[in-house]
Amino acid sequence: MSVRVERVTKRYSAAGTPAVANVSFEAKAGAITSIIGPSGAGKSTILRLVAGLELPDEGRVFIGEQDTSNVTIQSRGVGLVFQNYALFQNMTVRDNIAFGLTVRKRDKAEIDARVEKLLSLVQLAGKGNRFPRELSGGQRQRVAFARALAIDPKVLLLDEPFGALDARVRIELREWLEGVQKEMGVTTLLVTHDQEEALEISEHVVLMFDGRVAQAGSPGDLYDRPLSPEIAAFLGASVLQGSVKNGQAQAGSFSVSATGTAVEGEKVRAVLRSEDLKLTRSATDGEVRAAFVRRLKVVGGRVKVSLDLPHGESVSVDLPRSEVDALALAEGEQVFVDVSSARIFYGEFDI
Repeated sequence: MSVRVERVTKRYSAAGTPAVANVSFEAKAGAITSIIGPSGAGKSTILRLVAGLELPDEGRVFIGEQDTSNVTIQSRGVGLVFQNYALFQNMTVRDNIAFGLTVRKRDKAEIDARVEKLLSLVQLAGKGNRFPRELSGGQRQRVAFARALAIDPKVLLLDEPFGALDARVRIELREWLEGVQKEMGVTTLLVTHDQEEALEISEHVVLMFDGRVAQAGSPGDLYDRPLSPEIAAFLGASVLQGSVKNGQAQAGSFSVSATGTAVEGEKVRAVLRSEDLKLTRSATDGEVRAAFVRRLKVVGGRVKVSLDLPHGESVSVDLPRSEVDALALAEGEQVFVDVSSARIFYGEFDI
Protein backbone atom coordinates (compact mmCIF):
# COMPACT_ATOMS: atom_id res chain seq x y z
CA MET A 1 0.00 0.00 0.00
CA SER A 2 1.13 3.53 -0.68
CA VAL A 3 1.52 6.15 2.06
CA ARG A 4 0.33 9.65 1.26
CA VAL A 5 1.07 12.62 3.50
CA GLU A 6 -1.06 15.64 2.65
CA ARG A 7 -0.24 19.14 3.93
CA VAL A 8 0.66 17.91 7.40
CA THR A 9 1.66 20.29 10.18
CA LYS A 10 2.64 19.26 13.71
CA ARG A 11 3.46 21.51 16.69
CA TYR A 12 4.62 20.23 20.07
CA SER A 13 3.59 23.47 21.78
CA ALA A 14 0.85 25.93 20.88
CA ALA A 15 3.18 28.89 20.40
CA GLY A 16 6.21 26.95 19.19
CA THR A 17 7.68 26.64 15.72
CA PRO A 18 6.11 23.65 13.93
CA ALA A 19 8.22 20.49 13.98
CA VAL A 20 6.88 19.89 10.46
CA ALA A 21 4.92 22.38 8.36
CA ASN A 22 2.73 21.78 5.32
CA VAL A 23 4.52 18.53 4.41
CA SER A 24 3.25 16.56 1.44
CA PHE A 25 4.71 13.51 -0.33
CA GLU A 26 3.74 10.03 -1.43
CA ALA A 27 5.62 6.80 -0.72
CA LYS A 28 5.06 4.33 -3.54
CA ALA A 29 3.47 0.99 -2.73
CA GLY A 30 5.94 -1.87 -2.39
CA ALA A 31 9.02 0.35 -2.52
CA ILE A 32 11.53 1.92 -0.12
CA THR A 33 11.14 5.65 0.44
CA SER A 34 13.88 7.32 2.47
CA ILE A 35 13.41 10.51 4.46
CA ILE A 36 16.69 12.38 4.89
CA GLY A 37 17.82 15.77 6.15
CA PRO A 38 19.89 17.39 8.90
CA SER A 39 19.12 16.93 12.60
CA GLY A 40 15.92 18.69 13.57
CA ALA A 41 14.50 18.63 10.05
CA GLY A 42 11.38 16.73 11.17
CA LYS A 43 12.20 13.28 9.80
CA SER A 44 11.26 11.25 12.87
CA THR A 45 8.17 13.39 13.47
CA ILE A 46 6.85 12.40 10.04
CA LEU A 47 7.46 8.72 10.85
CA ARG A 48 5.64 9.06 14.17
CA LEU A 49 2.70 10.73 12.42
CA VAL A 50 2.44 7.88 9.93
CA ALA A 51 2.65 5.36 12.79
CA GLY A 52 -0.03 7.12 14.83
CA LEU A 53 2.31 7.85 17.73
CA GLU A 54 1.53 11.52 17.07
CA LEU A 55 -1.52 13.15 15.51
CA PRO A 56 -1.23 16.05 13.05
CA ASP A 57 -2.53 19.50 13.94
CA GLU A 58 -3.36 20.00 10.28
CA GLY A 59 -3.43 17.77 7.23
CA ARG A 60 -4.01 14.06 6.74
CA VAL A 61 -2.06 10.81 6.43
CA PHE A 62 -3.38 8.07 4.15
CA ILE A 63 -2.32 4.43 4.18
CA GLY A 64 -3.66 3.12 0.92
CA GLU A 65 -6.98 4.89 0.47
CA GLN A 66 -7.69 5.02 4.20
CA ASP A 67 -7.51 8.34 6.02
CA THR A 68 -5.83 7.32 9.29
CA SER A 69 -6.66 10.51 11.21
CA ASN A 70 -8.96 8.62 13.61
CA VAL A 71 -7.38 5.17 13.35
CA THR A 72 -5.59 3.64 16.34
CA ILE A 73 -1.96 2.61 16.18
CA GLN A 74 -2.92 -1.06 16.42
CA SER A 75 -5.37 -0.76 13.52
CA ARG A 76 -3.01 0.97 11.10
CA GLY A 77 -1.12 -2.20 10.23
CA VAL A 78 2.36 -0.73 10.57
CA GLY A 79 5.56 -2.36 11.77
CA LEU A 80 8.12 -0.22 13.63
CA VAL A 81 11.88 -0.65 13.96
CA PHE A 82 13.96 1.81 15.98
CA GLN A 83 17.70 2.46 16.34
CA ASN A 84 17.87 1.01 19.87
CA TYR A 85 16.23 -2.36 18.98
CA ALA A 86 13.59 -1.99 21.76
CA LEU A 87 13.58 -5.75 22.39
CA PHE A 88 12.15 -7.35 25.53
CA GLN A 89 15.28 -8.40 27.39
CA ASN A 90 13.50 -11.01 29.53
CA MET A 91 12.06 -12.76 26.46
CA THR A 92 13.76 -15.15 24.09
CA VAL A 93 14.29 -14.26 20.45
CA ARG A 94 11.37 -16.51 19.57
CA ASP A 95 9.03 -14.82 22.08
CA ASN A 96 10.11 -11.35 20.95
CA ILE A 97 9.21 -12.16 17.36
CA ALA A 98 5.93 -13.77 18.40
CA PHE A 99 4.86 -10.90 20.67
CA GLY A 100 2.67 -9.03 18.17
CA LEU A 101 0.92 -12.21 17.10
CA THR A 102 0.40 -13.32 20.69
CA VAL A 103 -1.35 -10.10 21.74
CA ARG A 104 -3.54 -10.48 18.65
CA LYS A 105 -4.46 -13.94 19.97
CA ARG A 106 -3.41 -15.83 16.88
CA ASP A 107 -3.46 -19.62 16.89
CA LYS A 108 -0.32 -21.17 18.43
CA ALA A 109 0.39 -23.32 15.39
CA GLU A 110 0.15 -20.24 13.16
CA ILE A 111 2.47 -18.31 15.48
CA ASP A 112 5.07 -21.10 15.57
CA ALA A 113 5.06 -21.44 11.78
CA ARG A 114 5.37 -17.69 11.29
CA VAL A 115 8.22 -17.37 13.78
CA GLU A 116 10.20 -20.20 12.19
CA LYS A 117 9.78 -18.65 8.76
CA LEU A 118 10.97 -15.28 10.02
CA LEU A 119 13.93 -16.75 11.90
CA SER A 120 15.06 -18.23 8.60
CA LEU A 121 14.37 -14.97 6.73
CA VAL A 122 16.51 -12.92 9.12
CA GLN A 123 19.24 -15.57 9.14
CA LEU A 124 18.79 -16.53 12.80
CA ALA A 125 17.54 -20.08 12.40
CA GLY A 126 18.55 -22.10 15.45
CA LYS A 127 18.88 -19.03 17.68
CA GLY A 128 15.22 -18.71 18.71
CA ASN A 129 15.85 -19.79 22.31
CA ARG A 130 18.58 -17.24 22.95
CA PHE A 131 18.04 -13.97 24.77
CA PRO A 132 18.84 -10.57 23.19
CA ARG A 133 21.89 -10.13 25.45
CA GLU A 134 23.40 -13.24 23.86
CA LEU A 135 23.30 -11.72 20.36
CA SER A 136 25.46 -9.21 18.52
CA GLY A 137 24.10 -5.76 17.67
CA GLY A 138 23.43 -6.76 14.08
CA GLN A 139 21.61 -9.92 15.19
CA ARG A 140 19.47 -7.97 17.66
CA GLN A 141 18.45 -5.58 14.92
CA ARG A 142 17.47 -8.55 12.73
CA VAL A 143 15.22 -9.72 15.58
CA ALA A 144 13.66 -6.25 15.68
CA PHE A 145 12.98 -6.48 11.94
CA ALA A 146 11.47 -9.96 12.35
CA ARG A 147 9.19 -8.77 15.15
CA ALA A 148 7.99 -5.86 12.99
CA LEU A 149 7.37 -8.17 10.02
CA ALA A 150 5.60 -10.85 12.08
CA ILE A 151 2.23 -9.08 11.94
CA ASP A 152 2.47 -8.87 8.14
CA PRO A 153 2.33 -5.06 8.18
CA LYS A 154 0.97 -2.92 5.38
CA VAL A 155 3.82 -0.47 5.97
CA LEU A 156 7.26 -0.92 7.57
CA LEU A 157 8.56 2.19 9.38
CA LEU A 158 12.28 2.34 10.13
CA ASP A 159 13.74 5.11 12.30
CA GLU A 160 17.55 5.15 11.96
CA PRO A 161 17.59 1.35 12.24
CA PHE A 162 21.32 1.01 11.53
CA GLY A 163 22.54 4.06 13.44
CA ALA A 164 23.88 2.14 16.45
CA LEU A 165 25.82 -0.38 14.36
CA ASP A 166 29.39 -0.26 13.13
CA ALA A 167 30.06 0.53 9.46
CA ARG A 168 30.60 -3.04 8.25
CA VAL A 169 27.47 -4.40 9.91
CA ARG A 170 25.47 -1.39 8.72
CA ILE A 171 26.39 -2.06 5.09
CA GLU A 172 25.62 -5.77 5.45
CA LEU A 173 22.23 -5.09 7.03
CA ARG A 174 21.12 -2.50 4.50
CA GLU A 175 21.94 -4.92 1.67
CA TRP A 176 20.01 -7.60 3.55
CA LEU A 177 17.08 -5.21 4.11
CA GLU A 178 16.92 -4.38 0.42
CA GLY A 179 16.68 -8.08 -0.43
CA VAL A 180 14.04 -8.80 2.23
CA GLN A 181 11.96 -5.80 1.21
CA LYS A 182 11.94 -6.86 -2.42
CA GLU A 183 11.01 -10.42 -1.45
CA MET A 184 8.13 -9.35 0.78
CA GLY A 185 7.04 -6.29 -1.21
CA VAL A 186 6.16 -4.30 1.91
CA THR A 187 5.98 -0.51 1.55
CA THR A 188 8.87 0.89 3.60
CA LEU A 189 9.63 4.35 5.00
CA LEU A 190 13.24 4.70 6.15
CA VAL A 191 14.46 7.65 8.20
CA THR A 192 18.24 7.88 7.93
CA HIS A 193 21.05 10.42 8.29
CA ASP A 194 23.18 8.35 5.89
CA GLN A 195 22.80 9.89 2.43
CA GLU A 196 24.71 7.09 0.74
CA GLU A 197 22.35 4.58 2.33
CA ALA A 198 19.28 6.48 1.14
CA LEU A 199 20.54 6.97 -2.42
CA GLU A 200 21.65 3.34 -2.70
CA ILE A 201 18.57 1.41 -1.60
CA SER A 202 15.63 3.79 -2.15
CA GLU A 203 13.37 4.26 -5.14
CA HIS A 204 12.17 7.56 -3.73
CA VAL A 205 13.86 10.12 -1.46
CA VAL A 206 12.25 12.92 0.55
CA LEU A 207 14.76 15.59 1.64
CA MET A 208 13.62 17.82 4.50
CA PHE A 209 15.00 21.11 5.82
CA ASP A 210 13.52 22.96 8.80
CA GLY A 211 10.34 20.89 8.95
CA ARG A 212 9.53 21.23 5.25
CA VAL A 213 10.10 19.15 2.13
CA ALA A 214 12.95 20.74 0.18
CA GLN A 215 12.81 18.21 -2.67
CA ALA A 216 11.32 14.78 -3.30
CA GLY A 217 12.05 12.43 -6.17
CA SER A 218 14.23 9.56 -7.28
CA PRO A 219 17.83 9.43 -6.03
CA GLY A 220 18.93 10.50 -9.52
CA ASP A 221 16.59 13.51 -9.45
CA LEU A 222 18.02 14.84 -6.21
CA TYR A 223 21.64 14.21 -7.14
CA ASP A 224 21.58 15.32 -10.77
CA ARG A 225 18.89 17.99 -10.60
CA PRO A 226 18.94 19.62 -7.13
CA LEU A 227 16.44 22.46 -6.81
CA SER A 228 18.80 24.68 -4.81
CA PRO A 229 22.49 25.00 -3.93
CA GLU A 230 21.55 24.13 -0.34
CA ILE A 231 20.30 20.74 -1.51
CA ALA A 232 23.40 20.18 -3.63
CA ALA A 233 25.66 21.06 -0.68
CA PHE A 234 23.79 18.67 1.61
CA LEU A 235 24.39 15.89 -0.92
CA GLY A 236 28.13 16.55 -0.91
CA ALA A 237 28.78 19.14 -3.60
CA SER A 238 31.02 22.19 -3.17
CA VAL A 239 29.17 25.49 -3.63
CA LEU A 240 31.00 28.67 -4.66
CA GLN A 241 29.47 32.14 -4.46
CA GLY A 242 29.82 34.86 -7.06
CA SER A 243 27.93 37.12 -9.47
CA VAL A 244 27.28 37.83 -13.14
CA LYS A 245 30.03 39.95 -14.71
CA ASN A 246 30.26 40.81 -18.40
CA GLY A 247 27.98 37.98 -19.42
CA GLN A 248 29.87 35.42 -17.32
CA ALA A 249 28.69 33.67 -14.17
CA GLN A 250 31.83 34.14 -12.09
CA ALA A 251 32.03 32.18 -8.86
CA GLY A 252 35.34 32.28 -7.08
CA SER A 253 38.05 31.22 -9.45
CA PHE A 254 35.69 29.82 -12.08
CA SER A 255 33.44 31.33 -14.71
CA VAL A 256 30.98 30.00 -17.27
CA SER A 257 28.71 31.71 -19.78
CA ALA A 258 25.65 33.14 -18.07
CA THR A 259 22.14 32.39 -19.26
CA GLY A 260 20.38 34.85 -21.53
CA THR A 261 18.12 36.04 -18.72
CA ALA A 262 20.96 36.74 -16.28
CA VAL A 263 21.31 40.31 -15.05
CA GLU A 264 24.65 42.05 -14.60
CA GLY A 265 25.62 41.89 -10.93
CA GLU A 266 23.09 39.17 -10.10
CA LYS A 267 24.27 36.73 -7.44
CA VAL A 268 25.20 33.22 -8.53
CA ARG A 269 26.05 29.95 -6.85
CA ALA A 270 28.18 27.40 -8.70
CA VAL A 271 27.69 23.76 -7.71
CA LEU A 272 30.76 21.58 -8.23
CA ARG A 273 30.72 17.83 -7.60
CA SER A 274 33.73 15.54 -7.44
CA GLU A 275 33.04 14.11 -10.89
CA ASP A 276 32.99 17.68 -12.32
CA LEU A 277 36.59 18.28 -11.28
CA LYS A 278 39.80 16.80 -12.62
CA LEU A 279 43.16 17.27 -10.93
CA THR A 280 46.42 17.51 -12.87
CA ARG A 281 49.99 18.31 -11.91
CA SER A 282 50.44 20.80 -14.77
CA ALA A 283 48.26 23.43 -16.42
CA THR A 284 46.37 22.41 -19.55
CA ASP A 285 44.11 24.24 -21.96
CA GLY A 286 40.58 25.05 -20.80
CA GLU A 287 39.12 26.29 -17.55
CA VAL A 288 42.06 25.36 -15.32
CA ARG A 289 42.97 26.97 -12.01
CA ALA A 290 45.89 26.48 -9.67
CA ALA A 291 45.06 25.24 -6.20
CA PHE A 292 46.84 24.04 -3.10
CA VAL A 293 46.22 20.76 -1.34
CA ARG A 294 45.14 21.67 2.17
CA ARG A 295 44.27 18.20 3.43
CA LEU A 296 44.30 14.57 2.35
CA LYS A 297 41.94 12.28 4.24
CA VAL A 298 42.30 8.59 3.42
CA VAL A 299 39.13 6.54 3.89
CA GLY A 300 39.81 2.97 2.80
CA GLY A 301 40.38 2.89 -0.93
CA ARG A 302 39.36 6.52 -1.47
CA VAL A 303 40.83 9.88 -0.52
CA LYS A 304 39.03 13.13 0.19
CA VAL A 305 41.20 15.93 -1.20
CA SER A 306 40.48 19.39 0.24
CA LEU A 307 41.72 22.20 -2.01
CA ASP A 308 42.25 25.92 -1.45
CA LEU A 309 41.67 28.02 -4.57
CA PRO A 310 43.21 31.42 -5.42
CA HIS A 311 40.23 33.54 -4.37
CA GLY A 312 40.11 31.97 -0.90
CA GLU A 313 37.35 29.46 -1.60
CA SER A 314 37.61 25.73 -0.94
CA VAL A 315 36.42 22.65 -2.79
CA SER A 316 36.64 18.94 -2.05
CA VAL A 317 37.31 16.13 -4.48
CA ASP A 318 36.75 12.46 -3.69
CA LEU A 319 39.24 10.30 -5.62
CA PRO A 320 40.34 6.67 -5.75
CA ARG A 321 43.51 6.17 -3.74
CA SER A 322 45.27 4.87 -6.84
CA GLU A 323 44.65 8.18 -8.64
CA VAL A 324 46.00 10.19 -5.70
CA ASP A 325 49.09 7.97 -5.64
CA ALA A 326 49.59 8.37 -9.40
CA LEU A 327 49.45 12.16 -9.03
CA ALA A 328 51.80 11.94 -6.03
CA LEU A 329 49.65 14.45 -4.16
CA ALA A 330 50.88 15.82 -0.86
CA GLU A 331 49.52 18.40 1.54
CA GLY A 332 50.77 21.93 0.81
CA GLU A 333 51.61 21.23 -2.83
CA GLN A 334 50.17 22.95 -5.88
CA VAL A 335 47.83 21.18 -8.30
CA PHE A 336 45.63 22.34 -11.15
CA VAL A 337 41.87 21.96 -11.26
CA ASP A 338 40.04 21.43 -14.54
CA VAL A 339 36.28 22.00 -14.37
CA SER A 340 34.34 19.86 -16.85
CA SER A 341 30.92 21.21 -15.86
CA ALA A 342 29.15 23.22 -13.18
CA ARG A 343 25.52 23.82 -12.30
CA ILE A 344 24.77 27.52 -11.87
CA PHE A 345 21.99 28.91 -9.68
CA TYR A 346 20.97 32.54 -10.02
CA GLY A 347 19.52 34.83 -7.36
CA GLU A 348 19.19 34.60 -3.58
CA PHE A 349 19.47 31.29 -1.73
CA ASP A 350 20.02 30.21 1.85
CA ILE A 351 23.73 29.66 1.31
